[in-house]
Amino acid sequence: MNKSDETLSGAARPLCLGISKDWGPWDASIDTLAETGWNGWFAVWREDVDLNALARRGAALGLAVQSVHAPWGKAADLWGDDEAKGDDAVAELKKCLGVTADIGAPIMVAHAWIGFKPTEPTDTGLLRFARVADEAERLGVKVALENTEGEEHLDALLEHFSEHPAVGFCWDTGHELCYNRSRDMMASHGARLLGTHLNDNLGITDPSGPTTWHDDLHLLPFDGIADWPGIMERLERHAFTGPLTFELNRSSKPNRHENDAYAATPLKDWMEEAIARARIIARRAWAEVPRQK
Repeated sequence: MNKSDETLSGAARPLCLGISKDWGPWDASIDTLAETGWNGWFAVWREDVDLNALARRGAALGLAVQSVHAPWGKAADLWGDDEAKGDDAVAELKKCLGVTADIGAPIMVAHAWIGFKPTEPTDTGLLRFARVADEAERLGVKVALENTEGEEHLDALLEHFSEHPAVGFCWDTGHELCYNRSRDMMASHGARLLGTHLNDNLGITDPSGPTTWHDDLHLLPFDGIADWPGIMERLERHAFTGPLTFELNRSSKPNRHENDAYAATPLKDWMEEAIARARIIARRAWAEVPRQK
């Protein structure tokens, strides 16, 4: 951890941030992360990304690797009838698990599903995911399944693998407000919590209409409608003592403008504002919440 910020202004809890290749060169982002006082990071793994080099650079700066985020584009293939596609989805997750173990990250975050067409979980999908879970156990890492759209697939996996030592839950607070339509995902899965993706959101644009990915904004805390005191109370209720990990977007979704001001702000200034808000949450210093403009 970053020793210069070890006490986190009175809250002895690591604060981690997901970083994106969209922000510019990896090296510059990881350097700025350390400079602004964050304690750790995660990133999405892709075939063309060298997370080993990033982990070495981060370690030299005192930064921990909180997790590796698996690609999600093949998540639906895990459940389908196409055997070749299903095997390819399993192989991709297992390869990502290998990278996770190689760089010393304890967790691989994965999506249980992708897509907004209602479908039912399948026994085939459960059998395929068993190969992923067993590989995680063999490597000594854990798979944290994230709440996204298609929550019935998340429910099925966490129920079926309720006794598996390498399978747990990653709570995305913004996804809960849009994809899950404010269903209390911690009430269902908080006992299995391995990590967080903390971010704010504005809910869904049309409560009577379909949910879309355009509502998944990943705003800075206090720029949306999230109940941050309630979020911290739920974490405490489930005795979660791990790092507070934030997943925040600098760019707006198509035809949206909520994140435009972030993109127009220099990366260092934006990271400083993000960690200032993260510290308010960690300390529960609600009197310091910035006023909405």
